Parts: sequence; C-alpha cells; structure tokens
Amino acid sequence: MKLLIINGPNLNMLGIREKNIYGTGTYADLVEFISSVCEKEGIECEFYQSNHEGDIVDRIQEAYERVDGIVINPAAYTHTSVAIPDAIKAVSIPTVEVHLSDINSREEFRKHSFVSPVALATICGEGFEGYRKAILLLKDHKN
Repeated sequence: MKLLIINGPNLNMLGIREKNIYGTGTYADLVEFISSVCEKEGIECEFYQSNHEGDIVDRIQEAYERVDGIVINPAAYTHTSVAIPDAIKAVSIPTVEVHLSDINSREEFRKHSFVSPVALATICGEGFEGYRKAILLLKDHKN
C-alpha cells in the first residue's frame, strides 16, 4: 500500500506559528511521526507540502493510479478551495482529511470544509495522532 501525505499552507511553519493551537512539534517532527507509523504498518508513503493551491491540485492529479490513498491537511484551503476537492473527486483516490486543531471550535469561517464532503472521513483536533488515525482508516478501507 502506498499513501500520499499532503500538507497545505503554513504547515511548514509548525513549531513556529501559534504554538498554543498547533503545538511545538515541527514539520520535520510530523514527517518523522508519519514515517514511523507507516513503517510499522508496512505502508509506503510520500510527502508533499505546498503553500500554493494549484501545486496541491497538480500533486493530487499526479497521484492518479500511483497511490492507494491520500491523507490531506488542506489547512486554510479547507475553507476556500473548490479546486482541491474537485481534484480529489477527479482521481477517485480514497482520501482522509486531517486537521491538527479542532476547526469546529475555532473561528466561524473555519467550521466549513469544502474537502469533507469528498473525504472518507475528517479527523480534527487530535494533533499528530490524527494522521495515525487517518493512515489506519485508509489501511482498513483498502483491506
């Protein structure tokens, strides 16, 4: 099984930005955490982080017939992008949406996700652990 892990805008700033919301772990820490989960589960994974919506769309399209699942944290694009969920629908790759923070208990505009309707599940407010849950959900979905 192969997964594509996509992280959107500002996630490269983990450990620097709003530590009270996102914690002190860095993006490198997140990649290491996910890698260890995937290794333990016998899953191959590749990572992609971008601050640019079109680049994320391109990467989703490039995943067509190459990966078995996508874990995506669209970050701010969760609430603004129609292109990202359209790309997910176009490739028909099982996808789980993840958010480090609980987007439902934050500002009103964060409570709407354009990605959730096209995802198998949305996991939010569980920090790095949300990625583990997403990976295991996709593994179970494939089996």
